Amino acid sequence: MKRLHPVRATINGEAVERSVEARLLLSDFLRHELELTGTHVGCEHGVCGACTVLLDGVPIRSCLTLAVQADGHRIETVESLASDLDGLHPIQQAFRQEHGLQCGFCTGGILLTMLPFLAENPDPSEEEIRLALSGNLCRCTGYQHIVAAVKRAAAMLRQEAAQR
Repeated sequence: MKRLHPVRATINGEAVERSVEARLLLSDFLRHELELTGTHVGCEHGVCGACTVLLDGVPIRSCLTLAVQADGHRIETVESLASDLDGLHPIQQAFRQEHGLQCGFCTGGILLTMLPFLAENPDPSEEEIRLALSGNLCRCTGYQHIVAAVKRAAAMLRQEAAQR
């Protein structure tokens, strides 16, 4: 008989409670139990960054994290950024405007990596952006448009903060 463990977490602002096997990965929990398919699983070794989510505001690899480890924590997935095209988060708007994505497989992980980075560094240099992106692999873009999108997002977020 499988032993189940309770997981109570806040995911994208909503309280979630499920019973899961101890070995269930957070990425599988999000994708299969909660149908949050924006969290992609690429390498399954924590190298590519496609599975990145925020755990209490910190980027983590959900393919290396067990669902039971999320118990009592706040998780944000790429679905938390916007519900439709009219309500895109500034970082999503910037990626759209700068053509910072092609196939989109890596995009969710990159967006969730860049959010806390931009919060800590609101006016990053290109070198700082490239260093922050170094844990996310993109096989399509060559990164130039991604870097431009992050620069634009930083400017948009600074402007938004100045208007408050």
